[in-house]
Amino acid sequence: MSALPAFPSLPDDPSEQNLLHSLPWSQEAETGLIGALLTHNDLIDQVADLLTPEHFHDQAIGRVFSAASQLINTGKQADIITVLNLLQEQSRAQGISLVWLNELTHAAGSARSVRRYAELIADKALARSFASAAGEVVDLAREHGPILDRIGMAQAKLETLQTTSTKSAPKAIQVFVAGMLDRIQAMADGKAEPGIPTRIPMLDRLLGGGIKPGRQMILAARPSVGKSSLAEQLCINIAKQGHACAMFSQEMTCNEMVDRATANLGRIDMGVLQTGRLGVDDWGRLAEATEQMVSLPIFFDEQPALTLPEIAAKARLLSRRHGIKLLVIDYIQLCGSSNPKASRHHQLEELSRGLKSLAKTLGITILTLSQLNREVEKRTSGRPAMSDLKESGAIEEDADVVMLMWRQQQGEHSHLIGLEVPKNRQGRTGEVALRFEGSTQRWGESTESLASHKKSHSYGVEL
Repeated sequence: MSALPAFPSLPDDPSEQNLLHSLPWSQEAETGLIGALLTHNDLIDQVADLLTPEHFHDQAIGRVFSAASQLINTGKQADIITVLNLLQEQSRAQGISLVWLNELTHAAGSARSVRRYAELIADKALARSFASAAGEVVDLAREHGPILDRIGMAQAKLETLQTTSTKSAPKAIQVFVAGMLDRIQAMADGKAEPGIPTRIPMLDRLLGGGIKPGRQMILAARPSVGKSSLAEQLCINIAKQGHACAMFSQEMTCNEMVDRATANLGRIDMGVLQTGRLGVDDWGRLAEATEQMVSLPIFFDEQPALTLPEIAAKARLLSRRHGIKLLVIDYIQLCGSSNPKASRHHQLEELSRGLKSLAKTLGITILTLSQLNREVEKRTSGRPAMSDLKESGAIEEDADVVMLMWRQQQGEHSHLIGLEVPKNRQGRTGEVALRFEGSTQRWGESTESLASHKKSHSYGVEL
């Protein structure tokens, strides 16, 4: 790594230079972050929630960050040439040259550490604001006038600092009343839906209309019951209504997910697709499935051992560029951790709580798939309970909705699958009878009663 570029806009007065250098800031973090961002534009998703141009002590770097963010957020490439050109158009390129920007890229820090750089920059900015506020408090102490008035003014300055550093301030209930009335009226007039329907009628009734923003939903089952296939069916159903979805699978490849979607949309036997022995009718259905898939806003990702920061970065990118409404994580026990020294229990707690926070921040639904432990198989009924969620009670605690699946009856062409909703923070609990056609990976609501069938204990069929 080359030497760090010099601060380009220091004042001429030596005493002012000393003051600037005495204020808390990290030149290494600021140059390392902006250099990395100009090299890898997708890193904006790791820092956008923490930083604004005002956080940078080096005002020139702050202007570069502002221009780069503006370009990236409008879908354009941000590099040293495009950033300089934008700053020149805005008459904000004072002290900034192509040579200096090139030096910044050579001083780029590690892409894996960019989030930490952003945290350091934000902390230093808050410390500088604190120092400034402290100076104003000292000036107030030296002034004349009623002491209680001056103390009140000093408290107000520090409270302003606290409010600025808080991501969101509490709001009075009356702030939300008008929006609530508008929302209810829009639903009453048929202009808005209470949620995005899953197109499984009983499930939609339990969920109060379908999936809703800001929620984390858990779909849990033993292996081979069909949770991945059902999750993909929900993505297809929601994408058909024009809402973008994404599925991050850590055990299937993108090609495998595409094959399942092809079988589902074209009603083509999976065995035929895998061998390539398509009949005349199959080729026609394949063409129809392909035409549908080209127009569906579904995004697949097959990266294994995803960590929370990696999931968050991908989700922010998809939200910003495509406006996704549903994100499926398949499945949580396969996720990696940014803290490998922690126990697996604590790693899953961090993941579960982080995913819930991400759902709220982005205003999307996150459907997290989870394994159940073997205690399910020891029960005569075969029905799972929330206590069967594998490895972490935090998965249950953080979820807004928990859905548990089991195989009720295995048939020759289709299977009867039970789905229970034992937890639903803003809706009903209950159960849904599902019909699953394994050959075509298609799911729908069953007209059969779960109570009228004995539970099938076979776990050998891959769904």
